[in-house]
Amino acid sequence: MKGKLKLLMTDLQNIGQQLAEILNKQNVDYIEAHLEESQFSSIAYRGKQLESISKTTSVGGNVRALVKGGWGFVSFNDLSGLQEKVAMAVKQARFIGKEKSLFYESKPVVENVIAKIKENPALIPLSEKKQLLDEYNEAIWSTSGIQTSNLGYGDANKKTIFLNSAGSFITQERADVTIRAVAIASKDGEVQQAGLSEGSRDDFRPIRKLQKDIKQLAQRAVDMLTVPTLKGGEYTVVLDPILAGVFVHEAFGHLSESDFVYENAQLKELMALGKVFGGPHLNIIDSASKPGLRGSFKYDDEGTRSTKTYLIREGKLTGRLHSRETAAKMNEKPTGNARAINYRHPPIVRMTNTYIEPGECSFEDMIADIKDGVYAKNWYGGQTSMEMFTFSSGETYRIRNGKIAEMVRPVMLSGNVFNTLMNIDVIGDDLDMNQGGGCGKGGQSPLPVSNGSPHIRIRKCLVGGK
Repeated sequence: MKGKLKLLMTDLQNIGQQLAEILNKQNVDYIEAHLEESQFSSIAYRGKQLESISKTTSVGGNVRALVKGGWGFVSFNDLSGLQEKVAMAVKQARFIGKEKSLFYESKPVVENVIAKIKENPALIPLSEKKQLLDEYNEAIWSTSGIQTSNLGYGDANKKTIFLNSAGSFITQERADVTIRAVAIASKDGEVQQAGLSEGSRDDFRPIRKLQKDIKQLAQRAVDMLTVPTLKGGEYTVVLDPILAGVFVHEAFGHLSESDFVYENAQLKELMALGKVFGGPHLNIIDSASKPGLRGSFKYDDEGTRSTKTYLIREGKLTGRLHSRETAAKMNEKPTGNARAINYRHPPIVRMTNTYIEPGECSFEDMIADIKDGVYAKNWYGGQTSMEMFTFSSGETYRIRNGKIAEMVRPVMLSGNVFNTLMNIDVIGDDLDMNQGGGCGKGGQSPLPVSNGSPHIRIRKCLVGGK
């Protein structure tokens, strides 16, 4: 298998060189191409039964051309007839283009980026993966009171080539692995669920260590059937790193994606640079240059080097996420956030690793002066609409007299993201990144990302309960 992959990648290198020669001959404002080779495997259980198991390979590419502000895009999984595919993309762009092209110019890059893969999931037999998932599913069902469950595993090993009319030729590789477990318990008409999402970049080993966590989530689903329901109202709420990370990704991160901003007059006003969104202790970052995370890479899908972008710095909005097109249209610099889920889609502006920078407060000190509050952990649902958000916690506890007290039913947190950011009065020192999620946008899902935060404390947070 390993030799075959190597041979195929060599073929893609040769095809890439041929494609580069074709691109250089085009009379366009800009043109780029992607070639991709991938291996995938997936395993899914519904309840006690194995629902599906698969292993697939994929080879393909695309061409994207820019003429007078109009884009042409052609994707393909047949690597022959490249001249015709390029011509088709150019023809589409000429048909659409009616104005001046705006696209940030950059110097060409020629580099082969080799992943530092520790344990490659593509080289682990599918039977071995299934055996591990069988054990995890058995751990869920060994808990009395479970009604049903869902368990899903997926991995991808991908090698890509990017080239453009400026002379860039970049090869990159990565391995990605995720697992999601949900246990649903019921009794006397009551239903509760608990979930776990984990993931890893370039390393299968973290997926082997979840037996205890999965057993605990099943028991937690059962325990939540008998705990009380919180009375709804306004509370001081402490969010754990998982829920705080989801909040910053969903409620704020998407508002920072510039393809939303430059096309929307209301968002331009809401997201004006320099606007104060929080106290001087609040810093929010998106960075694909942070090593070892699922949203990390060296170059994005337009060949732009990854960066560390402060979206909020000391409480003020200082940046946003850009492709080379949105950067040119807004007279700002690219941030390396143009990403596509695979060769079938053009790159669009996407987050990478989005997180709140840690402060200096310990968790114990954070809750010490809370007489009556809420500690919300994990999550299993939510939605956003512009600056309004609603999220469900996965696990919730009362805070009484500075201590974590009894468990209560999961709660709904809702509000205005900008008011909520202003109400974050304490930020912990315990940054943790959640690697188990995937982001969806523009029909491209799930894109590998991570999000995170330290524990954070929010004053006057609306909590839905009884």
